[in-house]
Amino acid sequence: MTILLFSIYIAITLFTYWLRQINLRHLRQHGNTVPSGFESAISPETLARSTAYTLDSSRLGLWESLFDNGLLIIFLFAGLLHSYDSLIQGLTGSFISQGILFFLLLTWLQTILELPFSLYGTFVIEARHGFNTMTLRLWLSDLLKSQTLGAVMLSLVIAVSLLLVQWSPGYWWLWVWAFLALFSLFMMFISPYVIEPLFNKFEPVTAEGLQGEIETMMARAGLKVSRVMQMDASRRSKHSNAYFTGIGKVKRIVLFDTLLQQMTHAEIVAVLAHEIGHWKLRHVLRRLLMVEVFMLAGSWAAFRLLQWQGLTGLLGYDDLSFPARLIIVGFIASLALFPVTPISAWLSRRDEYAADRYACEITDNPEALATALIKLSAENLSNLHPHPFYARFYYSHPPVIERVRYLRSLAKTG
Repeated sequence: MTILLFSIYIAITLFTYWLRQINLRHLRQHGNTVPSGFESAISPETLARSTAYTLDSSRLGLWESLFDNGLLIIFLFAGLLHSYDSLIQGLTGSFISQGILFFLLLTWLQTILELPFSLYGTFVIEARHGFNTMTLRLWLSDLLKSQTLGAVMLSLVIAVSLLLVQWSPGYWWLWVWAFLALFSLFMMFISPYVIEPLFNKFEPVTAEGLQGEIETMMARAGLKVSRVMQMDASRRSKHSNAYFTGIGKVKRIVLFDTLLQQMTHAEIVAVLAHEIGHWKLRHVLRRLLMVEVFMLAGSWAAFRLLQWQGLTGLLGYDDLSFPARLIIVGFIASLALFPVTPISAWLSRRDEYAADRYACEITDNPEALATALIKLSAENLSNLHPHPFYARFYYSHPPVIERVRYLRSLAKTG
């Protein structure tokens, strides 16, 4: 069975590398062609920069993937999992302390090992292509804050979850699922006011007249948002974006300051109308419910697998602790869920098209959203020529050329 699992893992990994390869080959073949309708915003020089950026980023991603996959093979299939598990058990006899140490130290070790890739990506590739504005001091500050915050939250989640396992051995899967669901909702509620300000500065939109235009559009949509804020994203990068954050009465719109510099008011309003479309069409609620249903099924499946005496034997081990067996369950789940990837991507792309339609209806300006997407692609040096199969398998958003073509077809029929 160990050989079978290893073979499945290798087959999936090779398949993902093949997808990566055909995507890059497609880019090299078509990367010099400016798409029809993009000529005014994307010059041949910009397209060449986009191709170079995609190739550089993909090359780094490949090396990082090879490194991560090599570590995983050593950890799971070469006996390192058993040695690490024995080390943790030797440090403490507490069931809960073992779980916290097991996952916390593993997370820190992975972070340390991947630091070279993060540094190279930020200070070499992003800098080479004109995106990075982050200083080493700010990078270190972000790292320390994120690791401290992550350690606190991870320790809390593990401690409570293992307490529930001890308290209800036969039904812990249900209680753990309920706790994680409530915790995720709580984090969505407090994130805009507690977590996000630890990393960025937020202030009301300062562009004259923009907030009024946004609020007028939101009134047409029948949506109330507590605030429209701008974020100092330019301290770290020249990439641009906009997003919704929070839930219930604390939800708000956040605009990157880089976005405000790059787009007209009509384009910004169109982008936000698209995001509002996700809320009005209940995409966010539906995705939350779908995630929770899968989490509930996954909790039950994990409970059943952890009860199975032959679980550790799947990787050639005699006996392992509860946290180590959870690692095996997670590995099996990753293999089993891989075929779901293109289905999830298709559902997401369907929602994106629906949100595009909603934005066009609420603003009555499809061209504004089309030009906004073109500018985002140009400013972020996005890959305009992904391989169709790669895009269908992975892309959560339709390729920008297809989206622009769709939006302009709406403008003609409207």
